[in-house]
Amino acid sequence: MTKIKENEGGRHERVAFYELFMFADKLDVLLMVIGSLGAVVNGLSHPLVSIAMTQIINSFGNSKNDDVVHQVSKVCLVYIYLAIGAGIASFLQIACWMVSGERQAARIRGLYLESLLRQDVAFFDTETTTGEVIGRMSGDTILIQSALGEKAGKYIQFMSEFVGGYVIAFIRGWRLTLVLTSSIPAILITGGFMGTLMAKMATQGQVAYAEAGNVVEQAIGAIRTVASFTGEKNAIDKYNSRIHVAYATVKHSGMASGFGIGTVMMSVYCTYGLGTWYGSRLILEKGYDGGKVVTIVMLIVGAGFALSQTLPLLGAFSAGQAAAHKMFETIKRKPKIDAYDTNGIVLDEIKGAIDLKDVYFSYPARPDVQVFSGFSLKIPTGVTAALVGQSGSGKSTVISLLERFYDPDSGQILIDGVDLKTFQLKWIRGNMGLVSQEPILFATSIKSNIVYGKENATEKEIRTAIELANAATFIDNLPEGLDTIVGEHGTQMSGGQKQRIAIARAILKNPKIILLDEATSALDAESESVVQNALEKVMKNRTTVVVAHRLTTIRNADMIAVVHAGKLVEKGTHDELIKDPEGEYSQLVRMQSGNTNLGQEVRIGETEEDNMSLESVKNINRSSSQGLFTRRSVSRGSSGRLSFQFSGSNQIHPSTVRDVENDDKRRETIEIDKQKKEVSVWLRLACLNKPELPVLVLGSVAASINGMVFPLFGLLNAKAIKTFYEPPAKMERDSRFWALMYVGLGCLIIVVIPLQNYLFGVAGGKLIQRIRSLSFQKIVHQEISWFDDPANSSGAVGARLSTDATSVRSVVGDALALVVQNIATIVAGILIAFSANWILALVVLAAMPVMLLQELLQKFNKGFADAKVMYEDASQVASDAVGSIRTIASYCAEHKVMDMYQNKCEGPIKTGIRLGIVSGVSIGLGSSSLFLFYSFVFYIGCVLEKNGKATFADIFKVFFALTMTAMGVSGNVNLIPDRKKVKSSVASIFNILDSKPKIDSSSDGGSTINTVNGAIKFQNVSFKYPSRPDCQIFTNLCLSIPSGKTVALVGESGSGKSTVISLIERFYDPDGGHIYLDGVELKSLKLNWLRQQIGLVSQEPVLFNETIRENIAYGKNGTATEEEIIAAARSSNAHDFISALPQGYDTNVGERGVQLSGGQKQRIAIARAIIKDPKILLLDEATSALDTESERIVQDALDRVIVNRTTVMVAHRLVTIKGADIIAAVKNGVIAEKGSHDFLMSIPDGVYASLVALHMNTT
Repeated sequence: MTKIKENEGGRHERVAFYELFMFADKLDVLLMVIGSLGAVVNGLSHPLVSIAMTQIINSFGNSKNDDVVHQVSKVCLVYIYLAIGAGIASFLQIACWMVSGERQAARIRGLYLESLLRQDVAFFDTETTTGEVIGRMSGDTILIQSALGEKAGKYIQFMSEFVGGYVIAFIRGWRLTLVLTSSIPAILITGGFMGTLMAKMATQGQVAYAEAGNVVEQAIGAIRTVASFTGEKNAIDKYNSRIHVAYATVKHSGMASGFGIGTVMMSVYCTYGLGTWYGSRLILEKGYDGGKVVTIVMLIVGAGFALSQTLPLLGAFSAGQAAAHKMFETIKRKPKIDAYDTNGIVLDEIKGAIDLKDVYFSYPARPDVQVFSGFSLKIPTGVTAALVGQSGSGKSTVISLLERFYDPDSGQILIDGVDLKTFQLKWIRGNMGLVSQEPILFATSIKSNIVYGKENATEKEIRTAIELANAATFIDNLPEGLDTIVGEHGTQMSGGQKQRIAIARAILKNPKIILLDEATSALDAESESVVQNALEKVMKNRTTVVVAHRLTTIRNADMIAVVHAGKLVEKGTHDELIKDPEGEYSQLVRMQSGNTNLGQEVRIGETEEDNMSLESVKNINRSSSQGLFTRRSVSRGSSGRLSFQFSGSNQIHPSTVRDVENDDKRRETIEIDKQKKEVSVWLRLACLNKPELPVLVLGSVAASINGMVFPLFGLLNAKAIKTFYEPPAKMERDSRFWALMYVGLGCLIIVVIPLQNYLFGVAGGKLIQRIRSLSFQKIVHQEISWFDDPANSSGAVGARLSTDATSVRSVVGDALALVVQNIATIVAGILIAFSANWILALVVLAAMPVMLLQELLQKFNKGFADAKVMYEDASQVASDAVGSIRTIASYCAEHKVMDMYQNKCEGPIKTGIRLGIVSGVSIGLGSSSLFLFYSFVFYIGCVLEKNGKATFADIFKVFFALTMTAMGVSGNVNLIPDRKKVKSSVASIFNILDSKPKIDSSSDGGSTINTVNGAIKFQNVSFKYPSRPDCQIFTNLCLSIPSGKTVALVGESGSGKSTVISLIERFYDPDGGHIYLDGVELKSLKLNWLRQQIGLVSQEPVLFNETIRENIAYGKNGTATEEEIIAAARSSNAHDFISALPQGYDTNVGERGVQLSGGQKQRIAIARAIIKDPKILLLDEATSALDTESERIVQDALDRVIVNRTTVMVAHRLVTIKGADIIAAVKNGVIAEKGSHDFLMSIPDGVYASLVALHMNTT
């Protein structure tokens, strides 16, 4: 559940209770009325049963043997009528309220998403996050549904039972009722206090486990970073500290719940004692009879219990009201920029002239940072205008303002002379086509993603769009073609493929204004050239605004506008601006080209062969006999991104290969699980809990005593009832004795329940702590290939640690206590019953399963459906939409998203309604079965008494002993966990604990080198990624990297450059061949020691949700001094921007560094590597995320720090790699060429020279 916002008074904001039902329709109202009537009748059925009990007791106590059958038979008929009435009432109550709750909650979910989609982008910047939205749609709506559904019906039921019980009790005997009322406050106060305390402790436990979950998510999500910096121990220590806090909470909550339950039960038993003693006085002095006394005691205790049951319901209502506050506030919110507003100007024809006049603007999330201060720019119709400038200058902000994601604080934006604010929002956005730097795709097919650009697009239009975007070739090569599912956020596609799909989507829109924000940044050179040409065709007669860092892509623009610090500083064509050597544009060009030819800035080796012509391949290496290969498979590079490798001729889609392999793995895992002996698994689990054996023994003793209390209570009831029909003197004496026995039972219960709960809480808490710790310790030391399996993602591992450990804890903490308790209850109950009358005991035992029916049916329904699971697919649609809100807004796709969401909700809603009806039927049957059981037992009893086979005392001894036994056991049935689920969890845990990684970072084995020089040698290395065994990456690769030299790896995407880095880090071991460090094979070196000699900076820097200081110090396992941290930050050009932050080095970077820009994250990552003072530096596109100026400065810093260090770098920009001592061109799994830049350029038609020529030709 998301955090509840508090108002100034510190109280949680919430809606009024009646407002929860504001979205109910007429059918919902009808269902709630019928359900309420059913709840009232159901609530009154229990007091009515007590009246029938009076007649039963008096019939047995006062009637003669000849008359008893007749008298009891009449009452048994009443029980049958009550059974029918209670069954129907229970069905109506449960079914109507659950169905109504499901319908209303579904409506609230839909309205919430619908309202979210209409909000302006500023709302998502300042007031909510994707995680919060999903939390509200999954967690908070469940709380709301709980409050306005079944629990509302239960509240009416319990209040009816309370009021009905008290009214009947007062009518039957007001004196005794008033005296017994004194016990109610004790029950209520204790129950209320316990509920509050338990909720507080549960929250503390949830917070601690949530923090532990964050440690898991961060560690597993960044496992390559953790491994490369030998941060496993750091992660384990953090995790252990979090789960230790959770263990303390479990231990204390066990004691607290024990005292709470014990006090309530003691109050109940003392009430029975008071009723027995005072009731006998009233029989003697006021003419009461035994049946009346027993009935009033049962009514008052029942009423007290009913009232205490409303306390947790009030808590649920409060939680639902609080959860509804923010959701309902959002539903009612009308934004300034309203996506659903149909008002506004619609032109007959739009030309596309753009005019920004004196615009002032600051982002709502950062109102103190002025982006534009009097910015003006005029773009005539049909002109292509390029915006250039350093990162943060405001280029992309222009596009955001044109799309009306935001409105300027002052000034005007005009389209064709009309103020942008006055247009109908949907119409103006419909005339703009946006392609962003990071393309957003939805978890559906390629075709569905493209037709976001135009509803009802024809096949011909779609075909034209994908051909223009240069996407047709790779789409046609996919087995499913346009119907291929792109995966969540497009994960099944490469970056270039995603971008081309996004461009096709924009082209299909056929807009009058095109907005390109680094639209071709993710494409390789060949594709970029083709797509650029395609875009230029599409841009004809259209106004186009282009944002680009790579100046080669915009040199042909009609107008180039240079933006600096929120102002337009230069404007003109490329030729005009380049004439001024001191101008901003000229400086940018010189800075980017590294004072070399402008064309040499371009990227090297980004080519994807699925889009290259055969001629292009020949141009790269004419001696290659491989030709153009069409089969492609996927492997993971060192940064975890997908890279592509081509071989063979058959087309196999990556997702197909992945699914087949994963299915095979799952089948193998299942077979292994089946082969494990179940007995040994449970024995091993017991061994894990062996240190707590004395605690478990004491807990079992307490549970056994607790288990015997219910049958003893039944025996006391029988004795007390018999006392009421004794002679006066004996009645007075015996009633006092049995009253004291009730009090004694209460005193016993307040000792054993807290003891039982505390001891089993300690044992279960220790076990869960031990299992979580051992499992996480084993997980973080797994080899990297283990994490390549999607089943071992950070989310999956975190969920497994949580659910598996919790399931096992339920066996030791909860289930074991209940099993011991239930065994004691059954044994004691049967012994008492059979000692009283074995014939009646056998009959009652035979009928007892009917009494357990209600609890068993409820347990069955419990696992029938889980709202969170049911709505997972629908929540994913919402998550995609909110996470891609700019794309949704730009393409006016709000209604399309809602249609998708409603489709995903249809199944869950039907399931929820079906569950309501099934639950109503099962609980109705359960209610009926209870009353029918009473009728059957008493009728058999009276027949046995008539025939002299049983006495009055025997019947009630057997009845109360066994019914109390059944009530004790049935009350615990729902608490006993699903054995199948627990068994699966135990097997899962031991699978982790038994796993033996081939590359074990926890091992202390291996040698070390006294003085590391850093010479690296690959000798005949062959390698395939374990997750892609059909895809050969290296075949006899040989590479020597001399000590202290810088080696740059170049080659096509998927050629294996990043794999070299992964093998040096020993993320993987080669299948064949050897890798040496200073002549010693890597496998023989101590793994942690090896990784401490290496500093890694990956293409996608991963930071932890901690301060900047802690992230930099992570490079030295947290032991770095302040001076070392600052020095490292200065070296990576990070100190200045860090110092400018309000909290400086204490600034929290957010989850995965989201509070920082890409360049800032990368500089901190470089500082983290530098502080390690490694002998070997591995740079995998280490400066790729930086703007030109920062890249130059950081590159200078890297040039300084790589002195006397062996450096291996993967880079695409020529300016980054041309100064390397050695450049190695990787192709077809081998080193095709090696040498300096000048040497390789001198080889005619060489691989490296051809790559450079190809890229320079694109400019």
